[in-house]
Amino acid sequence: MASGYKVPDLPLFDASSPGGKMWVRFEEEIKRSRFITTLARADSRERALALVDCVRKEFPDARHHCFAYAAGRPGETAKVGQSDDGEPHGTAGRPMLSQLLYGGVGEVAAVTTRYFGGIKLGTGGLTRAYQNGVKEALALLPVTEKKVFLRARARVDYAHADRFYRLLPRFQAKVAEESFGESALFTLELPEECFEACRLALRECTDGMSELVPAEEKG
Repeated sequence: MASGYKVPDLPLFDASSPGGKMWVRFEEEIKRSRFITTLARADSRERALALVDCVRKEFPDARHHCFAYAAGRPGETAKVGQSDDGEPHGTAGRPMLSQLLYGGVGEVAAVTTRYFGGIKLGTGGLTRAYQNGVKEALALLPVTEKKVFLRARARVDYAHADRFYRLLPRFQAKVAEESFGESALFTLELPEECFEACRLALRECTDGMSELVPAEEKG
C-alpha cells in the first residue's frame, strides 16, 4: 500500500483568519506587469475558492486573479480545478495546474494575481509567466509528510488477546471499536504504510488464527 504524501506545512486555509501564516508568496515583474503568486494548503474545492476570494479582496484593483488547485494526493486529478480569469484560453490556469500536479505536493492551491503593465506578453510569454510563478512559489513552500490512516478489522481468540494488545504500539495502531462474543472483534486505526507489517505480525503471534483486513472487507 502507498505510504503518506507531502503536503504544505501550513494550516488548512481558513477564510475567517487569513494572513501570512496561511500562505507563501512569490512576486516578480515581467515587462512592467506585476505577478503575485499565492500558495496555500487546500484539501477541497471550497477551500481553494475561498483562497481565490480572499486574494481578490486583498488586490481588488488587479486585472486578473488566475488560479489552480490540486486538493488531493500529489498528481491525483480527482480534485483539481483551474481558471484563466480573462487571460487568453489555456495561458494561465492550465500551466499553473500542471506545475501543481508535477510539484510532488498534495492539497495545494495557487492564485496568481496580475497587474497589467501596458505591454502584451503574447500567449507564450503569459504561459511562462504563470507557470514560473507557481514553480518559484512551490520552491518557497515548507512541506511535511501527511500520514494516511485506515481502518482495519481483526477477530482475535481470547487466548491471544494479550499478544494482540502488545502488538499494537509497534505499528502505531489504536483500537477504534471492539465487541466481544465467542471471540473479540476489533476495529483498528493505523497508518496505511504499517498495514501489511501489522497484518503479518498478527498472523504470526496468533499462530495463523487471526487475519487483519481493511474495514470495508469482512474479517
